[in-house]
Amino acid sequence: MRAIDTIIAAGWLVFWAYWLAMAFTAKAEQSRWTRLAAVRVGLILAVLLMIRFRVFSGPAAATGHPWLLGIGLALFVLGLALAVWARVYLGRNWGMPMSRKAEPELVTTGPYRMIRHPIYTGIILGLAGTAIAVSPSWLNAVAVLGAYFLLSAVIEERTMARLFPAAYPPYKRATKMLIPYVL
Repeated sequence: MRAIDTIIAAGWLVFWAYWLAMAFTAKAEQSRWTRLAAVRVGLILAVLLMIRFRVFSGPAAATGHPWLLGIGLALFVLGLALAVWARVYLGRNWGMPMSRKAEPELVTTGPYRMIRHPIYTGIILGLAGTAIAVSPSWLNAVAVLGAYFLLSAVIEERTMARLFPAAYPPYKRATKMLIPYVL
């Protein structure tokens, strides 16, 4: 195993350990959807393991070019940093995708000033960095989770518009969904 593989694996491990620990500080959820959270997390982990063991594709050569390793590592670090920064700003309002919190608040500060779903953007960016630095087979995870996060974002936006009818439409017009100034 190369050093870059170890660094990225350790980074993901620390990230998910932090994520799970912080889940206990979130507000109570009000949705039946959240009862299936463990199943969803298990499915995501199973897909990632299948990708790691190349179930979805043939053997993929690991990235070896120093520039690609550096770019991949930088995207990985930036992505996870963005997700953690966004999580800090959400505070107790954080929840599993498409969940509803008791006494929800509209957060528009920190990374939410420019992106409505910076956690999704951060995780996708981290996965893209992993694909560039470790193996192109990780692009499967980027595609699967990217589609899942896009669906989650669309559903969450409908909910936010319903919960905050006066504040959410102007916020939505002033920010982008996933990529600042673009999308």
